[in-house]
Amino acid sequence: MQRRPSLTDSLGRIHTNLRMSVTDRCNIRCFYCMPEENVEFKPRDEILTFEELIRFARITSELGVNKIRLTGGEPLLRKDLPQLIRELHKLNGITDIALTTNAVLLADQAEALKQAGLDRINISLDTLNDETFFRLSRRRGIDKVLEGIQAAQEVGMRRIRLNAIAIRGLTETEILPLAHFALERSLELRFIEFMPLDADDNWGSQAVLTGQEIRQVLEKEFGTLLAAERPDASQPAVDFKFASGEGRIGFINPVSEPFCDSCNRLRITAEGKVRNCLFSIAEWDARQMLRDGSCDAQLEQLIRDCVANKKPAHGIDTPDFEKPKRAMYQIGG
Repeated sequence: MQRRPSLTDSLGRIHTNLRMSVTDRCNIRCFYCMPEENVEFKPRDEILTFEELIRFARITSELGVNKIRLTGGEPLLRKDLPQLIRELHKLNGITDIALTTNAVLLADQAEALKQAGLDRINISLDTLNDETFFRLSRRRGIDKVLEGIQAAQEVGMRRIRLNAIAIRGLTETEILPLAHFALERSLELRFIEFMPLDADDNWGSQAVLTGQEIRQVLEKEFGTLLAAERPDASQPAVDFKFASGEGRIGFINPVSEPFCDSCNRLRITAEGKVRNCLFSIAEWDARQMLRDGSCDAQLEQLIRDCVANKKPAHGIDTPDFEKPKRAMYQIGG
């Protein structure tokens, strides 16, 4: 099938990466993502079906999207997720399917995910300490996360990345243990600055532990980090290798060093709202069109309208920044 003009916004950014949330439900309660109790999840009949997700992905693939990342909530809570991965792989033009997970359920599902053709997996691991894990997630389960990481490696998943949220006053002591853990197990590690997407409004610029500060801690321990190749200019991370030339470590610094000028990501929430930015305060309702008989051309126009309205930057560092009304679990990480 001949592809139509790409999804290009007013600044010339071509969108080839789709973040697709499959559920807003989660089995832990990380304070930087969602409330501790009394969480109101979307009714199941409001969540997009696999058929609807596949149709949306097919339309975007015809417009140049070639990478899909499945997110949540916790995507492993979605029943039969490997089935969705297999169907997405059948779409023309889709060359990479990734998953972001907290890994609590990964040990039991790692083999099925690999067999379904999952290309990459990102595992949230902010700490190796049980008490710090509880402070962050407000649930127990670090042992399950570590079991999930081990299982992913044992079934032969090769592209495993650890993502660690960096929060001042809480995770400074986790930097070196995580780095040693990743290096010893040949896992890629990325530190991500704390962003204003928490449901409890705990975020403040003073809580941001910057990538530069983390790098300084690492270099005191391991020596000067060496710049790594950047195969994808639109990737949000700046990657390095350890001074020994081994391992790979990256920094995603959306607060201290915004990378909006190269953003190529489009998002759809679990209930079918299309977003052109993680911090957008506007959404476009694809679910209504997916369910009211609208044709592909109408859905394509909705997607193009969303991309066309993308702002130059998220504006966290500006006085008029307006925090999204939705928390991370409601948007999709």
